[in-house]
Amino acid sequence: MRIRFQACHRHLNTSLLLLPLILAGCSSVPLNEPAPVATAPAVGKKPSNLPALPPAGSGRGGYYKDDGPGDNPPDGLLDTPDAEPRVEPPLARANRPYVVFGKTYTPMPDGRPYKQRGIGSWYGKKFHGQKTSSGELYDMYKMTAAHPTLPIPSYVRVTHLVNGKQVIVRVNDRGPFHSGRIIDLSYTAALKLGYLGKGSGELEVELLLPDEIARINAGRTQLASRAEAPQQAEVMAVSLAGADAGIETRPLPPPEILPAVVQQSAPAVVPMPAGAAGYYVQLGAFSRQANAEAERGRLQQNQAAGPQAIEVVQAGGLYRLHSGPFASREEAAAAATRLQSASGARPVIVQR
Repeated sequence: MRIRFQACHRHLNTSLLLLPLILAGCSSVPLNEPAPVATAPAVGKKPSNLPALPPAGSGRGGYYKDDGPGDNPPDGLLDTPDAEPRVEPPLARANRPYVVFGKTYTPMPDGRPYKQRGIGSWYGKKFHGQKTSSGELYDMYKMTAAHPTLPIPSYVRVTHLVNGKQVIVRVNDRGPFHSGRIIDLSYTAALKLGYLGKGSGELEVELLLPDEIARINAGRTQLASRAEAPQQAEVMAVSLAGADAGIETRPLPPPEILPAVVQQSAPAVVPMPAGAAGYYVQLGAFSRQANAEAERGRLQQNQAAGPQAIEVVQAGGLYRLHSGPFASREEAAAAATRLQSASGARPVIVQR
């Protein structure tokens, strides 16, 4: 548990320095052994894709006066995957009512819908490596969050209302206790949402309930199966004479994919645009570009996507098939239903 305010606020009375001792009871024994906190490289240049921020303790950032970024953030933070939501039992000691600055906070019971819009902030170096309310160690480079009343642990979808970017984070800590803040995200989550440099952003926070968690995980399983199926179906083109001679074999695409690869040259892969807006229907994810292009050709030949274009988008080491864009999640959901009927696929909705 942490107590945080913006730098522009007045210093707290020194008697409040004893407050962390009083609030220690809000922490809990972790459900599992805490994962080791990621450590940044001891040397090396700051990654070029991170915003330039005032250093921790300078008092010049939009964050708390003695908080801030780490000295040497790891590379590849923008590619950090979202937290994978699970249905976890609540930690009793982390979900009891508690009092901070004379205000009583009563954690929500499990299973109740929750959606709120407001200003969210982030926290970093000042708390990196310290115990959270769940008993786990805070790692500013993971996808986590602190919330005053949501169940611990729980998972939320956070949308930056300015640019439409979304992340899923795991709530494992309490805070912020500033009246104008609804959630505190980790450094990396704020980076992915695009408000790291400002210190805060206008957010929407939605609790993921068990039914939606099941749908999300079913979609992940289906995408993983589709990505691996072409590799599992590969056949070895080798003659008996070649095998006897010790000639190295080479994999060929499965028969049903080979014609699509031969008949058309693969168009250029579209990198995932960082700031593109809109909802898309994802029809599959493949580890090989040729397999993604073959499936794209099959869907287009069957006119499964209708008037919407299907493009191959490279992101996270996979080649994904996206159809869109759609103006709203509802339009994308309707298109996903049509695509599932037309192609037999199990599409999922993504936002870019």
